[in-house]
Amino acid sequence: LGGKSTNATVLFSDIRSFTTLTEELGAQGTVSLLNEYFTIMVDCIQKEGGMLDKFIGDAIMAGFGIPIAHDDDEDRAIRAAVSMITALNKWNSHRAAEGKKPVDMGIGLNTDVVVSGNIGSPKRMDYTMIGDGVNLAARLESACKQYSARILISKNTYKKLRGTYRIREIDRVIVKGKTEPVGIYEVLDYHTENSFPNLMEVVNHFKSGLAHYRERRWDKATKAFKEALNLNQADKLSQIYVERCQQLKKRPPG
Repeated sequence: LGGKSTNATVLFSDIRSFTTLTEELGAQGTVSLLNEYFTIMVDCIQKEGGMLDKFIGDAIMAGFGIPIAHDDDEDRAIRAAVSMITALNKWNSHRAAEGKKPVDMGIGLNTDVVVSGNIGSPKRMDYTMIGDGVNLAARLESACKQYSARILISKNTYKKLRGTYRIREIDRVIVKGKTEPVGIYEVLDYHTENSFPNLMEVVNHFKSGLAHYRERRWDKATKAFKEALNLNQADKLSQIYVERCQQLKKRPPG
């Protein structure tokens, strides 16, 4: 019944452009869509031993390492997130065949100390997680749209992974309420050769570009990001960095 501080990996996912979908579907259609969507996503989470914390509108919050910790909770969370996107793509194929619009989503993962316990009033209490670790997972999910990503994870999660995944560091950002920048990484394992051609070559060029970018070598950085774009013109993140380099070259930062 009491509160407990523990290390866990928090998964936060949300449907993009949900308001537009609800306007088109109406009340009954919206409930039907959410029930079908939640059934698919929760199955992916529970298969990896994750604990569904709650639904928040169209969002899902889950924890790995709560209430029972495993040695590989970060890997379990990554596998669940990849499985969720893969299942979403399959579901969207069925929706397209029925003439329905696709559903898009973002996922944020963060590993940190969280407080868990039964929280509420004497009339209603729920077992849940709270704390900065939870907030960062939600902010990473929100940042997916900005970086044209599907799965973003914090450096805290990245450095504890045991398995090998196709991941690239994409930025360092200062989130609300913090003074130190947080490293952000993009997980790309759900992609196929068709959805992301030349993936590892793009990742290598992007990594080189990011190193030049951080040393303020704008021309070399731009060249590396453009080489990544030549291999996959749909890589919006590389395009974002090309534009950043052009702007920073004109107006160098302090």
